[in-house]
Amino acid sequence: MTTQIDVARAYLDALVSHDGESVPFTPDAVRYELGIKTGRSGDHLRRSLSRGPQYKLVMGIRDLTSSVEGSTVRTSYLLDAGIAGRKLMTVKVDEDFEIPADDLRIHRIDAKIRPAR
Repeated sequence: MTTQIDVARAYLDALVSHDGESVPFTPDAVRYELGIKTGRSGDHLRRSLSRGPQYKLVMGIRDLTSSVEGSTVRTSYLLDAGIAGRKLMTVKVDEDFEIPADDLRIHRIDAKIRPAR
């Protein structure tokens, strides 16, 4: 049985695999990063995960924690980024996913990214 956390995890897995085709977004899904709209539809988010240059730098995620509060899945993790297999930096990501239990698709993502300590 798929859970809200499984749906959020599909997005996180796509960050690393660079294949967003199977991520369950609603057609009107949006993503905000530090309050700035960075995703305008489910199709746009899938394309960005698969081909967006900003995501090609993602090498891996680690130290993932997840929790569910109503329709919000809260995640926190470290993201390693680099080029040609060489890690250049690690950032701390707190990402909230709006995923209602009765519609297991991502409706909205709110991300906060800052340098890892």
